[in-house]
Amino acid sequence: MLRGIMTAIEHLVSSAAALDEIYGAPAWAALAKETAELISPYQDFVAASPYVTLATVGVHGVECSPRGGARGFVQVLDEKTLLIPNYDGNNRIESLRNIVADPRVALHFLIPGCGETLRVKGRAAISADPALAARFTGEKSLPRTVIVITVESVYYHCGKAMRLSKLWDPAQHIERSRLPSINAILAAIQWRRTRNVLGSLGRRVKTGLPEPAAPIVGEAEPQPL
Repeated sequence: MLRGIMTAIEHLVSSAAALDEIYGAPAWAALAKETAELISPYQDFVAASPYVTLATVGVHGVECSPRGGARGFVQVLDEKTLLIPNYDGNNRIESLRNIVADPRVALHFLIPGCGETLRVKGRAAISADPALAARFTGEKSLPRTVIVITVESVYYHCGKAMRLSKLWDPAQHIERSRLPSINAILAAIQWRRTRNVLGSLGRRVKTGLPEPAAPIVGEAEPQPL
């Protein structure tokens, strides 16, 4: 195991020049498909997509958040602007917090049954303008905020990944019951936390370290997820 780690470290690729030497130059079409705006065919892809992944970066690292809705729920305001509604969710709002700290974002649009995908890079801002929210009247409720994305780069990605993964092949679909339930996941998380606490107490006993201070009476205890 250790030898494997050392070998991996010895063969780390740490420069763009080294990558170019390994992979060579991209094909002409791979470069030609990238545009600085949403040309009409790319707007058609956005209008047909019911799902997009939103990637953001902030002080706590990188986040990748799924967004979904009816086809075309992400609206094209013009060839340089996209609008993504923010409906009520779990209120972690990590993507929104990241955008406030760093406006750089990336989007990946998927269309069920279609192998090709659309990638967009740009800069985002969060708007609470009622006029923008009112553009999304087709849903049960209006979004609290809208992400306004200024497009900087758009890329039409070939269907190789979808073909290899057979993502849209019904024969490859897995029944949800074969995967852990939310209760099983929460139980595993709580067990890991309990085990870590017990392990910490055991180490304190062995080393003679003092026990953690008892909480102040009336102090709120941490709540489970």
